[in-house]
Amino acid sequence: MKKEDMTKVEAYLRKTFGNNDISVRARPKKDDSAEVYIKDDFVAVLFKDEEEADGSFMFEMAILAEDL
Repeated sequence: MKKEDMTKVEAYLRKTFGNNDISVRARPKKDDSAEVYIKDDFVAVLFKDEEEADGSFMFEMAILAEDL
């Protein structure tokens, strides 16, 4: 995923959730997606929807039973 896309989505997530500890980081060995963290805790994977011409993104977050 391009750096400018990660920067735009990071700003959106920080504003939406009121949390400046959210960061979007490049994935090692993958360039089709990015990882979302709160501080040092991994929380989600971010994908760019290449089928949408308007530049949409998908935020995929798993919630494990042990975390509830």
